[in-house]
Amino acid sequence: MPETAIPAHASTPQEAEITAALGTRSIVLIGMMGAGKSTIGRRLSARLQLRFTDADTEIETAHRMSIPEIFQKYGEAYFRDGEARVIARLLDSGPAVIATGGGAFMREETRKRIADKAVSIWLKADIDVIMKRVRRRADRPLLQTEDPQATVTRLLELREPVYQGADLTVLSRDVPHDRIVDECMDALLARLCGHAASPAQEPTPTPATDGMSATP
Repeated sequence: MPETAIPAHASTPQEAEITAALGTRSIVLIGMMGAGKSTIGRRLSARLQLRFTDADTEIETAHRMSIPEIFQKYGEAYFRDGEARVIARLLDSGPAVIATGGGAFMREETRKRIADKAVSIWLKADIDVIMKRVRRRADRPLLQTEDPQATVTRLLELREPVYQGADLTVLSRDVPHDRIVDECMDALLARLCGHAASPAQEPTPTPATDGMSATP
């Protein structure tokens, strides 16, 4: 069953404005492993009083196996096919906040479904942040290599041009989680409700800017 985040407070006018503008659409978080999609997704769903679902958890529940076990027994192609079906089902059950696996957005069919039925947010993290976070866990099938950092570098080069197709981009970095959630909220207000972007939300921030940018 999908995870449900129960909000601890009533909606603010801005939160209500976002959910009204979403209608039946969902918010889909994309990005690399370690970008914080599940952590930010849970907090964002609580703010917006929407259901939260982690696509990877849904896949594991359906198979009664962990993702590393699915990779080992059936291979990546099988996993990706199942992942696409799960995300399609979740999008048909919106509105919700959905965290996706790092490779999900690479499939054109899935990108089209997300574009039709959701607003996508790319949580963009640099390699130092990613490596710091993924080293804490040993359940990353794509990182079972002799040189995990080289693998992450290669995946970033392959995936980032595709991730740029997301509706919005928010920088994921080592700051309090609620700050990232606030930036997601600001980005959604600008995108869906026409609110002016703050200086931290210019389309192309300088390297020193730690805000977010809306993808053209």
